Amino acid sequence: MTRKRRQHSDQFKFKVALEAAKGLKTINEIASEHNLHPNLVSGWKKQLLEEGATVFGSHTARREREQATKEAELYEQIGRLKMELEWLEKKAVRFS
Repeated sequence: MTRKRRQHSDQFKFKVALEAAKGLKTINEIASEHNLHPNLVSGWKKQLLEEGATVFGSHTARREREQATKEAELYEQIGRLKMELEWLEKKAVRFS
């Protein structure tokens, strides 16, 4: 029988990571309090210390990455279409 993975909210992750960053309790104590694996708690702590307050706002970060990817694809397409148009204009001059 398989268990479904639990999904924790951004606020919960931030609260647990902040508690771990304070250092008042060990990571193992915090993990057992919240019924989490210690590696998860230490990973969240590391993310918090490295990336700051926006670390768990994955929705906005994901949207920004997707938008940047889409923007790059569109610029590539514009470049290809521009080159194709120039090529067609050269060929059209020959036939007119």
